[in-house]
Amino acid sequence: MNLRAKNTTYGGHLWNRPWWLPAIAFFLRNWHLYKRYAAWIIVFWVYSIINTITVGMIGREFMRPEMVLYLVIGSIIWAFLGSIFEEMSETVSWEQWEGTMEYTFMAPVSRLAHLMGVGVMAVSFSFLRSLIIFIFAALFFHINLANANLFGAALVLAVSCLPFLGIGMIAATFPLMAREKGQQATYILQSFILLISGVFYDISILPEWLQPVSAYSPGTYSLRSIRAAILHDAPTSELMGDILILIISGIILIPVGYLIFRAGEYYAKKNGKLKKSG
Repeated sequence: MNLRAKNTTYGGHLWNRPWWLPAIAFFLRNWHLYKRYAAWIIVFWVYSIINTITVGMIGREFMRPEMVLYLVIGSIIWAFLGSIFEEMSETVSWEQWEGTMEYTFMAPVSRLAHLMGVGVMAVSFSFLRSLIIFIFAALFFHINLANANLFGAALVLAVSCLPFLGIGMIAATFPLMAREKGQQATYILQSFILLISGVFYDISILPEWLQPVSAYSPGTYSLRSIRAAILHDAPTSELMGDILILIISGIILIPVGYLIFRAGEYYAKKNGKLKKSG
């Protein structure tokens, strides 16, 4: 009996299984991990809700309702995009914490399917978290979005996932390269994106030497367009320029992030970085 027939006979289906099955498996694996740490996640979500309300109170202090909504939008959108970045960048860290890193990366599973499952879970998790934050913020500040272009804002938010998935893959290589300090490096990258994207302020107040750098952050275009759609009811046609930039960024960053991640994986395997200890 040849190897192919043997694998099929014993139910392995290594040669005939659909390519998307491992992606679903990793999606469900992460879902069960979230359920295991549900208490910790709830605490973090409560912190995020209070943080968003606290930021919005700055606008209320100055008696400017539009400033309240400006700040709340920035906080919620960053909660969504930043969470996608975190969930992708912590792909390796989760494996390290669970002690499954060597098993996952040595298993006969497509790395593309692995990252796809993690990515879909990251987007789903981030959307749920941001929706809950928005509900509490809307109730607290009595936010009325009757005159907003919600379709345009949702479209921008959807395409914004693409570049942040790619950036998250790039950041996920840091823990592969340096087991002890790699995750801290991802926080530095995340904070820099936060600085240059205009989450809580317009990028025009950045130092002149830093303003051109903001053009390379997908968050800049996401926040600008979503604020235009919600605060000024900008039609979707006016948002298409930023939407196109976000799509192109995603088309570039996802393959680049995947290739960089595979290079980091090769380095980790070659230098024994997958071991649980040592």
